[in-house]
Amino acid sequence: MAYTAQDYKKGQPRWCPGCGDHFFLASLHKAMAEIGVEPWNTAVISGIGCSSRLPHYMATYGMNTIHGRAAAIATGAKVVNPKLAVWQVSGDGDGLAIGGNHFIHANRRNINLNMILLNNRIYGLTKGQYSPTSPRGFVSKSSPYGTVEDPFRPAELCFGARGHFFARAVATDAPGTVEILKAAYQHKGAAVCEILQNCVIFNNGTHDTVYSKEGRAKNAIYVQHGKPLIFGENNEYGLVQEGFGLKVVEIGKDGVTEADILVHDAHCQDNTLQLKLALMGNGDGFPVALGVIRDVDAPTYDDCVNAQIEEVKAAKKYHNFAELLETNDIWEVK
Repeated sequence: MAYTAQDYKKGQPRWCPGCGDHFFLASLHKAMAEIGVEPWNTAVISGIGCSSRLPHYMATYGMNTIHGRAAAIATGAKVVNPKLAVWQVSGDGDGLAIGGNHFIHANRRNINLNMILLNNRIYGLTKGQYSPTSPRGFVSKSSPYGTVEDPFRPAELCFGARGHFFARAVATDAPGTVEILKAAYQHKGAAVCEILQNCVIFNNGTHDTVYSKEGRAKNAIYVQHGKPLIFGENNEYGLVQEGFGLKVVEIGKDGVTEADILVHDAHCQDNTLQLKLALMGNGDGFPVALGVIRDVDAPTYDDCVNAQIEEVKAAKKYHNFAELLETNDIWEVK
């Protein structure tokens, strides 16, 4: 049966007009329709925060859980029902502050979850405190003189936890968002998708360099496995390796040709270059990397747990409670 985005919609979203959550929700509906998993075989699980209201607007199974615990609940749902498509949705505060421990261990264990991190670099629901991804010096209600902390960089945290899939999109870029969501579903294991979005009330403009189509043409690079790392409004720039780092070069200048440009390898087990791509674009003269940055196969926690259960069961002399009772001394009472 073919599905449409409408088959996954429910209710009237209650977010501020212009909030990035609206854009992402529409892309998630579209991606789910293209993936084609039945709504009743899909679960969307969130924590607390503006973005965590999202399960209320899905015609699937859903659960709006407690603060920071979306990954824990999603893990339980996937392990007990491996055939269920589980989507975990968290904001940068819910997912990386109180939920940070669950985030790193879900990646380390490689649980077969689609982990969505909606990153607006602010606590929106509680009215504007700085979050774990707010930049150093950021002025907010809880840092009136500017933060004195360095932020988490989600890709760095994911890779450090031995994550095998990381992708990034901008909420206003529907085609780009749909593509990484579909890739996350196809990946077997923990798949982290960072979605860059603005909070129009408390942190508007935080991702403005790439929030428009024109901005992305100038300031972003769409990475594709097996394709050269070329970017620019006219594809006039590329990335080459220089020592242990990357360098931006202009194609056609100083003898540089397309053959000199690095080719993206999302499947490389060594994440060195993938991490360098993921960390670009923080005022360093490099473009922001969008698309699937890392996608590597590895055994999943849920498959291994269930295989272990079957292996242990097969080796036992009993397979149910009645047989267990018969393994001990039996008395017949007359």
